[in-house]
Amino acid sequence: MKISAAVALMMLMTVFAVACRGDADNELVIMTHDSFAISEELIAEFEAEHNATVVLQPAGDAGEALVRAILEKGNPSADLLYGIDNTYLGRALDEEIFDEYRPDLLDEVPAQFVLDESGHVTSIDYGYVNLNYDIAYLADHGLTPPTTLEELTGPDWKGRLVVENAASSSPGLAFLISTVSYFGEDDDYDYLDFWRDLRANDVLVKDGWTAAYYTDFSQYGGDRPLVVSYATSPAAEYLFSAEPVEVPPTGNILIDKASFLQIEGIGILKGANSKNLAKKFIDFALGTSFQEDFPEQMFVYPVNQNAAIPDSFRFAEIPSEPADIGALEIGEKREQWIQAWTEVVLR
Repeated sequence: MKISAAVALMMLMTVFAVACRGDADNELVIMTHDSFAISEELIAEFEAEHNATVVLQPAGDAGEALVRAILEKGNPSADLLYGIDNTYLGRALDEEIFDEYRPDLLDEVPAQFVLDESGHVTSIDYGYVNLNYDIAYLADHGLTPPTTLEELTGPDWKGRLVVENAASSSPGLAFLISTVSYFGEDDDYDYLDFWRDLRANDVLVKDGWTAAYYTDFSQYGGDRPLVVSYATSPAAEYLFSAEPVEVPPTGNILIDKASFLQIEGIGILKGANSKNLAKKFIDFALGTSFQEDFPEQMFVYPVNQNAAIPDSFRFAEIPSEPADIGALEIGEKREQWIQAWTEVVLR
């Protein structure tokens, strides 16, 4: 059958369009964890600049989002995955779900906040997981904040600590990793010995941060004055206080090696429909406008060293010596630590 030149040209253009769909698409789908927050105006700015539509696709917590991305491997429902952190980076790289991309603005990110040297996940923000305390409660009960983790197993803190489940909660896992860093795995008194003693001292374990913080933490009507939360939580308490306050009602407990530096990043999913647009969004997310927008919405720090830090973050102290366990070791041992923790604490 003879094909006309017009038909042949149309077929060629169709093949070319399909092949270049990732370059030509004007819709960008970003899979995020449920805590992702950015101003609508900023998203609209990106959409206008690139004649595109941005669709945000919440997918649960960071672990749930990663599981979904792995299940969709090679045929993703999104172009980008935001929220991969150093507790899950190793698994993501092992699964090879990301394309490599190295934005120019990565030069503005200090080395300590570069999440992935391989170039598959670009750092966007960071924060610290640590213990928070209810200032008024401790004052009323004649208590001073603990200066070591060992103190948490003593009588002063019996029934006064609430933590999150390491198997289902990002801060819960981060705190578990901190205890591994602090106590070690094979010392005479290791991290599992500590957790056994915490259990004997009536530690309370909740599935997630929201339940722990807003139900059992004494600041919100619970009976536990210590909670695993974030170094930025006092800043949030200050900013969103129902009545204006000069200082927040909560404080940070910053014990060396007992806090966890959590770095979050974004990556282009293999098989993305809008790959070029995804690269432009990563560039945009590292720019100062984006980096200065989210701190008082997600209460994390920007990684771009040129981005301004909001005034409220003066109450978000930075630990001088966080846990010293890297993403690769976490990737290798995460499931082992979680299983061992579960056996000791939940059974």
